[in-house]
Amino acid sequence: MGAIPSKLVQRQSGEKSFTKLKKSVVYTIGGSHLLNDMMTVGIVPALLPLYKQAFNLNYTQTGLIVLISYLTSSVMQPLFGYLTDKKPKPWALPLGVLLTGLGLSITGYVTNYYFLLVAVAISGLGSGIFHPESNRCVFLASGNERGKAQAIYQVGGNSGQALGALLIPLFLLSSGLKSMWVFFLLGILSFVMTIWMIPWYKEQLGHSMKLKKTLEGKSYPIAMLLLLIVVILRSWVQIGVAGFLPFYGQVKGISLHQAEIYVFLFLGAGAIGTYIGGQISDRLSRKSILLWSMVASIPFSILVPMVDGIMLPIVLFIFGFTILSSFAVGVVYAQMLMPNKISMVSGLMIGFGVGAGGIGATFMGAISDHYGVDVVMHLFSIFIVVAVLFTLCIPSDRKL
Repeated sequence: MGAIPSKLVQRQSGEKSFTKLKKSVVYTIGGSHLLNDMMTVGIVPALLPLYKQAFNLNYTQTGLIVLISYLTSSVMQPLFGYLTDKKPKPWALPLGVLLTGLGLSITGYVTNYYFLLVAVAISGLGSGIFHPESNRCVFLASGNERGKAQAIYQVGGNSGQALGALLIPLFLLSSGLKSMWVFFLLGILSFVMTIWMIPWYKEQLGHSMKLKKTLEGKSYPIAMLLLLIVVILRSWVQIGVAGFLPFYGQVKGISLHQAEIYVFLFLGAGAIGTYIGGQISDRLSRKSILLWSMVASIPFSILVPMVDGIMLPIVLFIFGFTILSSFAVGVVYAQMLMPNKISMVSGLMIGFGVGAGGIGATFMGAISDHYGVDVVMHLFSIFIVVAVLFTLCIPSDRKL
């Protein structure tokens, strides 16, 4: 099954787009992915302290904001992917990112909590529309360098998440929620970035539809389910740090400004790890990379609630690098497990798997309300150990 891209290349030896990485497309989609994820999974968790203060919310209500964002932006992705696997929708690229920016900008001007949830949902739906189609576009532009292409694409998303956290201390803490209109301008920018690719994308889709009948590969639904569970547990750790570290910092006497910078370090290190992990995955076993990224992160997950001072940002940086180094690897691994459902499995991995972090955020919010936010920091190592056990049960990609 790992040879599927090679078969595709061999049958289209005259088609340059299928044999060589098309960098202009991959980097443009990666840049648009950066802006999109900065405006959803990046900044929404980081905005929680501001939303909590503005609307006088408890931790459970605050966690529900993340749940709504993740349900609409991520959990809906497999559905959009399933539909677009049947009939691709090139217009989803520019339209999705435009809605993402529009919805987020509205959150700065709503007058009550329920309108806030609606605005967050609009932004999330835009992201949910964008992701499956953008992933297919990257797949078509990747040639025989799928790991590298997916790494570039995912680094865009992970960098956006990191920058979203950084915008809070650099911009929004001083300007407040009334400056959220800026994100609609970013949505317009991303719209312009993606719309120029539509003619090329339509042409490649024509080739892809002709080739679809020639692609053969066995599906492994049980292995896919195990991989999905691993990704969900990893996303619980990621959203736990991004969403609850600022609250934990308040308990420890760390300013919100400083805590958001720590979140940026965690997610920024994750972006670096994602790129390196994706690059080497074209040469090494993807299961090994997935497994060892989890194992290597366990000591640092244990240390997070135990250290302070200069050691805390150092531990968070290494923690982010290790736990997120398998991000792109998991997506390509999933595409190998179900080769005829590229958009749907990408939606499952990037969407439902990561989006289930919103469910985790609500759970961790309830834990914080009843037992204190410091208890949440001790859950990360448990999530990772369970993920390691599930990873051991997944068949090696070398044997597919």
